[in-house]
Amino acid sequence: MTEGDGGDDGNASGGDEGPTGDDDDELTYADAGVDIGASEAATAALIGAVGEGEGDYAGLLDIGDRYLALATDGVGTKLLVAEALGDYSTVGIDCIAMNVNDLVAAGVRPVAFVDYLAVDEPDELFAEQVGEGLARGAELADMELVGGETAVMPDVISGLDLAGTCAGLAAKDAVFDGAAEPGDALVGWESSGIHSNGLTLAREAATREHAYTDPCPFEGYETVGEALLEPTRIYTDLLDPMRDHGVRGAAHVTGGGWTNLTRLGANRYVIDDAFDPQPVFEFVQSAGSVSDEEMHRTFNMGTGFVAAVDPDAAESLADETDGRVIGRVEENEGDGSVAIRGLEL
Repeated sequence: MTEGDGGDDGNASGGDEGPTGDDDDELTYADAGVDIGASEAATAALIGAVGEGEGDYAGLLDIGDRYLALATDGVGTKLLVAEALGDYSTVGIDCIAMNVNDLVAAGVRPVAFVDYLAVDEPDELFAEQVGEGLARGAELADMELVGGETAVMPDVISGLDLAGTCAGLAAKDAVFDGAAEPGDALVGWESSGIHSNGLTLAREAATREHAYTDPCPFEGYETVGEALLEPTRIYTDLLDPMRDHGVRGAAHVTGGGWTNLTRLGANRYVIDDAFDPQPVFEFVQSAGSVSDEEMHRTFNMGTGFVAAVDPDAAESLADETDGRVIGRVEENEGDGSVAIRGLEL
């Protein structure tokens, strides 16, 4: 079983709750309703009960000369923003992206996807919009949608929840080792925005003094909700170049923010040239009085995918893929750590 790192805090059932606490209080992810430590403990308990499998971002099954890889994830509470705006056209892209990006981080090519849509009552309009997003996401990921399930469960679901499972294939010598080495360079690629993690915190902050339908206070979007709904970037186009350049391991910067880099090993990851955060992050931080550390432990902050590679190959990989050499891997005593923008995570 792979570590849980996916779409925000899982089931998006229920209405959008109002702010908690005084507006002047510094907001944290735990205050908003998601305790990362408790979530990791629960995941560890589940893994302990069912047994650890091979693989990290994706579960790997030996099928002879290749690995069959599986990843499962959902959209999370981003669905509540879609519900507020009545626009579900992009959440299918998020559902695809959160799954295929985990496979890419493992060095696996996504080949097929099945979705699971749970609703309190059937609705043709949002079902069509969800389907259009799933189809677009599959096109961007260059894989097939092979089916799915729609469950009507009014006693369990309030609204809807969307998740899916992605299957991938890789030759055994093609998967990434997954372990960075001291001296490696770190190449990063820009995110499209918040993606589909940390939305519970982002929503709580954004709705302290705004409605989702309010005009967006920064350029590029008509409303606050539209900025939060910007779909997750899909990184499958990086797979072949990363293999060609001998990438040792990659990190999908999802739940847990920049601490995801420590999944590449107990090293010190020094980031000195990350991509600038998009304006939506400044808006969320200001609206929620969120600390710099909490922002980097929750969100991608502008960089959605990172790979560890020999420094001799780093510039070539970055140039070929519109990436950037963002830092380096150093030796570290004890647990892994990340140094970024004056913070030690």
